[in-house]
Amino acid sequence: MIHKFKQLDLNIVLDVYSGSVHVVDDAFYDMLSYINEPFDEKNINKEEIFARLQENYTSEEITEAYNEMVSLYNEGLLFSEDTYAEIAKNWHKKSVVKALCLHVAHDCNLRCKYCFADTGEFHGHRGIMSAEVGKKAIDFVIENSGSRRNIEIDYFGGEPLMNFGVVKEITEYAKEQGKLHDKNFRFTITTNGLLLNDEVKEYVNANMSNIVLSLDGTKETNDRVRYRVDKSGSYDTIVPKFIDLANSRNQMDYYTRGTFTAYNLDFAKDVLHLADLGFKQTSVEPVVAPYSEDYALRKEHIPQVFAEYDKLAEEYIKRRREGRGFNFFHFMVDLDQGPCVIKRLSGCGSGHEYLAVTPEGDIYPCHQFVGNEKFKMGNVFEGKLDESMKSMFENSNVYTKEKCRDCFAKFYCSGGCPANAYNFNEDINKPYELACEFERKRVECAIAIEAIKMLEDLD
Repeated sequence: MIHKFKQLDLNIVLDVYSGSVHVVDDAFYDMLSYINEPFDEKNINKEEIFARLQENYTSEEITEAYNEMVSLYNEGLLFSEDTYAEIAKNWHKKSVVKALCLHVAHDCNLRCKYCFADTGEFHGHRGIMSAEVGKKAIDFVIENSGSRRNIEIDYFGGEPLMNFGVVKEITEYAKEQGKLHDKNFRFTITTNGLLLNDEVKEYVNANMSNIVLSLDGTKETNDRVRYRVDKSGSYDTIVPKFIDLANSRNQMDYYTRGTFTAYNLDFAKDVLHLADLGFKQTSVEPVVAPYSEDYALRKEHIPQVFAEYDKLAEEYIKRRREGRGFNFFHFMVDLDQGPCVIKRLSGCGSGHEYLAVTPEGDIYPCHQFVGNEKFKMGNVFEGKLDESMKSMFENSNVYTKEKCRDCFAKFYCSGGCPANAYNFNEDINKPYELACEFERKRVECAIAIEAIKMLEDLD
């Protein structure tokens, strides 16, 4: 399978199964329109193809393009065969738990309008995780991690800093147990920043391998949807704290993480605003919300969203050339190695490798399933998982998702978010189509950016 597209003034051809990316000339690019898959020289009518192209190209240009195409095919870098289908066909994955999302606070000091977690209640009630539950969750992941040594613990909410004392207790307990059981724990935390202070900064810098800072962009954008209980905005309070924290981490191992909605379809300005504030690590995501909400993204927004990604990609390269570069999460792609085969096929591992734990100790496939009782998988005090549900998630991959099979981006998103799929289609194997549209566009931008970086590094 190949996918050809134009981005950042480049003609780009992606060979999906080999992962090869080719920057080609116009003759090569146009010739591909007349080549059917699977590629077979015996069935190619060269005379007809050459005749169609002669109006715009010389015989030498056409011949050179054709010979290059054949050469790439022979090298397995173009029209390559699908070697993943057989792996998926014999898919019998037996996972161990390697990451927990600990909901240390089902409460929040903000009332963000688009919050999927119902401003911390998760469609249930507000609550705070005890140290006892947190420690039991650590015991659970150790017992269910098999021979795996590295374990991830993500502190989440609501707002986890509302329960910072317990965060510290759990962290110290995990480090102690890690030494006893030969496990290496890595910790991350997501915060809205209102409770950040010097004590918190010192502790997270010493203990958290990554921190996610929630900020949507400009003051106008942020405060329209991210406000306190009294409706006052959060921007003026959190921005100085976030800048200080990012600088204290040498602009590494953190993300400013925002959300764009129908209110700010011109979201490129918000991404660039974060960069102008000095943040080098940014991620601004499309909101996922029912179409009934006025801030929800809809199909009619796709052209404008695409235009913003185009605009952002152009500015991204411009700033890199000027020495003012920054990282945008969705424009980062590894064209050399990339993720392992299992990761390409099955993605985040929710429901079998990655689980969420509520303040009461209940276990769900991930933080976005929390509150949906259909997906309750167990409790850390019981120490067992619903094996049938675990198996359902284990067996889900891009080949069990019909809409993924012919998608060029399937190995970049690994089939998308199962929670979004279920929430929109009531089936984890039926992807949320709007997210697919956005992902395909971001992948094109990311590949083009990486191609330009490689070309310029060669000069």
